[in-house]
Amino acid sequence: MSKKNAVVITGLGVISPVGLNLDELLRSLSTATSGIKLCAAEPLSKLFPAGLISESFADNFTKLELPYLDRCQQMGILAARQAITDAGFDSFADYGQRAGLYYGSVKGGVATEQAWHHQLLVEGKQTARPFTAMAIMQNAGAAQISIRHQILGPVMTHGSACSSSGAAIGEAFRAIRDGYLDVAVAGGAEAPLTASGFGAFDGIRAAAMPDPSDVARSCKPFSSDRTGLVMGEGAAFIVLESAEHAQRRGASCFAALSGYGIASDAYHIGTPKADGQIAALRAALADAALQPSDIDYLNAHGTATKGGDEVEANAICSVFGARSVPVSSTKSIHGHLLGATSALELIITTLAMAESFLPATAHLDAIDPKCALNHIANTPLFDRQIEHAMSFSCGFGGTNVALAISKHREMPAKRRSVSVHTAN
Repeated sequence: MSKKNAVVITGLGVISPVGLNLDELLRSLSTATSGIKLCAAEPLSKLFPAGLISESFADNFTKLELPYLDRCQQMGILAARQAITDAGFDSFADYGQRAGLYYGSVKGGVATEQAWHHQLLVEGKQTARPFTAMAIMQNAGAAQISIRHQILGPVMTHGSACSSSGAAIGEAFRAIRDGYLDVAVAGGAEAPLTASGFGAFDGIRAAAMPDPSDVARSCKPFSSDRTGLVMGEGAAFIVLESAEHAQRRGASCFAALSGYGIASDAYHIGTPKADGQIAALRAALADAALQPSDIDYLNAHGTATKGGDEVEANAICSVFGARSVPVSSTKSIHGHLLGATSALELIITTLAMAESFLPATAHLDAIDPKCALNHIANTPLFDRQIEHAMSFSCGFGGTNVALAISKHREMPAKRRSVSVHTAN
C-alpha cells in the first residue's frame, strides 16, 4: 500500500435548485441566476426562503420502489446515476471489493419521518406504514445507490453536518490514493425543507428573512446586510478513479482531486472557531503539495450567518491573505444543502476549472468590512484559467473539510456540451 495513486474526477451528477443536470447548473452559474424561492412547510404558518426544486421525482420510480424512498433518496439515486453514466459506468459488480460508495447526509429521510410523527401524534396511528424504517435511515441513500449499481466494496455514510459530503469525498479519495479501491462514487443528498427543518434553524436565529424586494436575493454571504442561511435541497455526486485505472479504460477527466484536509474546532457545538478552519485549509494545501499562492479560486462555505462568515473570512485571510485568492460563495444562488452542500460546491469548483471562469457571490452589493477578502461579487469572471482550486466546508460540531483540485495534464480534458460562453 506504499504507492500513492493520482486520483481523477471522471463523472459528475447533480440535482439542485439551480439545475437538474450539469448543463442547467452551468447556465445558472454563468448568469448568477438564483434558485431561491418562498417555501411553505405545513403546519408552520411562516414562509421561508429556500433553495427549492419544484419538480417531483416520483415518476422515475415504480410503485413498488416508492414506499422505500424518501425524496432525499430519490434525488440521491438520480444524481448518482448521472455521475456514474457521465463517467462511463453502469454496474460495478465486476469490481468486487475494489469499488466503493461514500455518502453524506444530515437529515436522511426527514419528510417520511415527519409524516410518521403526524400519523402518530395527530391521527393516532399506532404503527408506521410498511417500509417507513427503510425510508428514514440516514444511510438509506447510500444503500439504494449501491444496490442499483452493484457497489460491493465499502458503502459508508458520513454525518458531520455541513461537511458531510466533503468528508465522504475526502475519504473516498484517500481509499483510492492509498490503493484500497480503483473507483468510488462519492457525494451526498438532502431534502430538509420541512417544518422540522425550518423550525430548527429558525429556533437558533440562523434562518434568513425573505428579501423584501426579491426573495431570490435572500441569501447574501459576506454582505453587510446578510440575515442568515437559506436552506436548500438536492443531491450531488462525483466518480473518482485512480488515474492509472481511468487511463486504462480510455476515460477523460475533469480534474485531479489533489488534496484533502479535515480538522475539528473542538470548541462549541454550534459556534465555529477559526483555528480548526485554518488547520483544514493548510492540511489540504500540504496534502496537495501546494502553496497558498498556487490557488486560483476558492469556493467558500459562506452561509450568510453573522458570526459564521466573519470567522471563515478570518480563517481564509490567515491562510491566503486578505486580497490574494479570488473567493465566492455560490450558496447565494442555491442555498445551503446541508450534508450535500460540500459535494455540490466541489462540482461547481470543478466546472469552473473545466470551463475557465470564476463563479460569483450573487447579491454582494455591500461587503461587510469584517469579511474583507478578494470577493467575486455579483458577476462571474470569464476567461480565467484555473490550475488549482479549493472548496471549503464547515459543519456544526466543528468538522471542517477542504478539498483541492488541480488540472490533470496526462488525460484528455472533459468539458460540457454547454460552455459558459454560450450559456452566458
